[in-house]
Amino acid sequence: MIRPLMLALAGLLVAAAPPSPAQRFGALFRDVQMRQIFPDSKTFADAEPRRGDAAILAAYRRCDCKDDAALKAFVLANFNVPVAPAAPPPSRKLGLAEHIDALWPQLTRTLPTVPAGSSALPLPKRFVVPGGRFREMYYWDSWFTMLGLQVSGRQDLVEDMVTDFGSLIDRYGRIPNGTRSYYLSRSQPPFFYLIAGLSKNAATLAQRTTWMRAEHDFWMAGAAGLRPGGERARVVRLADGSLLNRYWDDRDDPRDESYREDAALVAATPGRDAKAMYRDLRAGAESGWDFSSRWLGDGKTLATIRTTRIVPVDLNSLMYGMERSIADNCRILKDAACVTTYAAAADARAKAIAAHLWNGAGYYADYDLDARRVADGRTAAMAFPLFVGLASPERAKATAQALTPLVGEGGLGTTAVRTGQQWDEPNGWAPLQWVAIEGLRRYREDALAKRIATNWLATVDREYAASGKLLEKYNVVERLPGGGGEYPLQDGFGWTNGVTRALLAAGCAPPR
Repeated sequence: MIRPLMLALAGLLVAAAPPSPAQRFGALFRDVQMRQIFPDSKTFADAEPRRGDAAILAAYRRCDCKDDAALKAFVLANFNVPVAPAAPPPSRKLGLAEHIDALWPQLTRTLPTVPAGSSALPLPKRFVVPGGRFREMYYWDSWFTMLGLQVSGRQDLVEDMVTDFGSLIDRYGRIPNGTRSYYLSRSQPPFFYLIAGLSKNAATLAQRTTWMRAEHDFWMAGAAGLRPGGERARVVRLADGSLLNRYWDDRDDPRDESYREDAALVAATPGRDAKAMYRDLRAGAESGWDFSSRWLGDGKTLATIRTTRIVPVDLNSLMYGMERSIADNCRILKDAACVTTYAAAADARAKAIAAHLWNGAGYYADYDLDARRVADGRTAAMAFPLFVGLASPERAKATAQALTPLVGEGGLGTTAVRTGQQWDEPNGWAPLQWVAIEGLRRYREDALAKRIATNWLATVDREYAASGKLLEKYNVVERLPGGGGEYPLQDGFGWTNGVTRALLAAGCAPPR
């Protein structure tokens, strides 16, 4: 299943990846972030140096930068600091679908080259950003964005973004969380097999399949020779020999884009191993659910985060989908050995999910590596096995019933726990609406699917009528803007635009 040559190549590519700003600027980066020279830690991580690193660091050693004003003046003299782009003006004269169609050009970027020293990664073709502080292409966001691009008649942009993602795999052996050097140590939920499937260019099937297989190698690195009970990076082998995946990060220091937040949290938690805690925070970011009670040891406090001790049901469902999709592509390409390898991997994973990620109370859930049992928490992630089609009809029906209490008047909630984290109650997120709706429809649970779609669109439509904006997340309990998290609520917004546009095109409509 693992191709040693490809893995070796991927390892070389990753080893050659550019260092992040924190790795390059050391004490300067730490001082700027810890003294909160900019309110958002991402600002300095995205800054572009005006001269070489060595010259800047030498000047900093000579700088009398003891007060914050002097330090900020030094930064502004030596870096071009990004300025948040002006939000698109409200267009209440346009209907919701027309407004989204008009947003695509405003969120489209071209970056074939980057300035020297920039943390941005160049991309050969055009791409769409989420919006706000998110000024680069993000991994799992993009598939949901691309759903909307397709129904908006922008297949040209879809094809460009497929090429962009493939270029990342070619260069780095993985798709990073986002297209910045500081994201290269982690990925995000593996939606590339679905992204690749959006291409309508049949001539590129072999190339797309090669990319998919390379991504599978990345996620499965370390599986070869792993004994029962063993763990290595993103792979775990349970006691019965089942091979499953978890979220991880190749680094164990503060995230560049959330440096101060991470460092302060770890400093305030002296009883924990700092490196392990940093890795768990980073793994939470790889999950896309940053952060959620799913990852918290006590279910409520971020200081108890233990993401790497969890085998997530959504990740393993997507890995099943990837393996099944590779096998299907290889069947078209008449590669019998490939079909055999990946079909067997998908079958084995489906059996492992059925055995270990099913809660006897009637729903899919995560597996706790330390407790050696399935978790009790009910989250929207339970919809992923339905989304990829690996659930039995009986389990799909039970899961639909278990999902129902998470549905509020504004759409599907993320969890039933209020922690203040943004991937908990009362927030709902566009990608989870789509996954649940499509998963439920797949198993003919149409009434619940329609209820989620209608309630979600009502929330989006209500806020659009009030402010002219589409937001990153929403409070689905009360149909309000969402809250929580490490940064202010963002508007724009890529995946909300994509999912909303796709639902409208499918005939769903907000109530009037």
